[in-house]
Amino acid sequence: MLLTVIAFVVALGVLIAVHEYGHYRVAVACGVKVERFSVGFGKALFRWQPKRQHPGQQTEFVIGAYPLGGYVKMLDEREGPVAPEERHRAFNTQSLRSRAAIVAAGPIANLLLAVVLYTAVNWIGVQEPVARLARPVAASLAEAAGLRGGEQITRAGFDGDLSRVQSFEDLRWRMTRGALDGHDLTLEVAGEGGRPARQLVLPLSRMEAKDADPQMFRKIGVLAPLTRPEIGEVMAGGAAESAGLRNGDVVRAIGGTAIVDGQQLREAIRASVDGGEPRTQAWQVERGGRSLTIDVKPEVREEGGNKVGRIGAYVGAPPEMVTVRQGPIDGVWRGVVRTWEVSALTVHMMGKMVIGEVSLKNLSGPLTIADYAGKSASLGFTQYLIFLALISVSLGVLNLMPLPVLDGGHLMYYLWEGLTGKSVSDAWMERLQRGGVALLLVMMSVALFNDVTRLFG
Repeated sequence: MLLTVIAFVVALGVLIAVHEYGHYRVAVACGVKVERFSVGFGKALFRWQPKRQHPGQQTEFVIGAYPLGGYVKMLDEREGPVAPEERHRAFNTQSLRSRAAIVAAGPIANLLLAVVLYTAVNWIGVQEPVARLARPVAASLAEAAGLRGGEQITRAGFDGDLSRVQSFEDLRWRMTRGALDGHDLTLEVAGEGGRPARQLVLPLSRMEAKDADPQMFRKIGVLAPLTRPEIGEVMAGGAAESAGLRNGDVVRAIGGTAIVDGQQLREAIRASVDGGEPRTQAWQVERGGRSLTIDVKPEVREEGGNKVGRIGAYVGAPPEMVTVRQGPIDGVWRGVVRTWEVSALTVHMMGKMVIGEVSLKNLSGPLTIADYAGKSASLGFTQYLIFLALISVSLGVLNLMPLPVLDGGHLMYYLWEGLTGKSVSDAWMERLQRGGVALLLVMMSVALFNDVTRLFG
């Protein structure tokens, strides 16, 4: 719990500070006087004023008690009287180009931060599973495409443009993009025993996926990398302990069906329920070089409206891992590409939400973000950097949405001003701001509801 809170606060602090610094730095460069730079709202916990600042600047830096946002307060005639000698330093007196640059700088700073974070991860390297596939889910797209389990995917791509697959996570990302965009994914499978590599097509365009959730991957049929069908940690009081299973047992068969990988074993356990009741099955287990037959009766759990079997043990040995690391130049380029891909997918998903083609369940709020912050931090430094990069992209893209209360809304005002030569009237500004606040509150309410449902439902 403590790790989750710390990881969440650090993530918010970094992302907000970078966003506001983008506004601040470009405002200073444009000659606008910045009166306050605040990370957080409410009572000031810390405040200071650096002795050395840019000419004409006397900015007060503040850290507020509530780290759920921030702001940069600039000299502006609309917010109070401005001395005649400082009028040229007020935000509202700047050229349209300068005002637009100042407003756009915050979201752009978040996108640049994502590039830096993805680049750092590429340089440091991250341990990920090899893209060797477990047996696909029965009657899934992967099975229909000809995958049987054990294949290593070397290249993948859309519309014949194939590139090297570095890891199983890389492959999952491409499947996610293909499913949500409705594009078929071509896979190149490494040849074995002197046989040449072959290609097959995963028909993701048939899915009409609306949610990037586990059910989407079940329909695709590729859930996990290949693992040994081994029993890991056994929970006290669970079905595995009651049956006599032990840590390190390798499952060779269940009820006469040969078991070849951990994913197949997990699916067999899930399916060991008849009419909502658990079905006892004979397991052939290898333990210390000896073959044993053990009767296992799973526990029944409800998942997604369906009753599935569970045994109360970690199922499947850790998969084969590979270190994914890039060189100096390639690392930067891949950081830019990944930021662009995540941004494009985010915009695409938002557009589909607006027209109803994608479920609003994909909206996440602070509870889900905090949960993932803690989980990513517990997995290691590079995983936490990946999490920060993903949230930074989301923050940048969200702020560019044309909602009146967001940076994107102000850019829309400036676009109108540039096209008509007239600024938006105060009356219309007030109406649009109210509408924007109302829409933002609805989005926040839906996101919070999704958080509660996802975490406690």
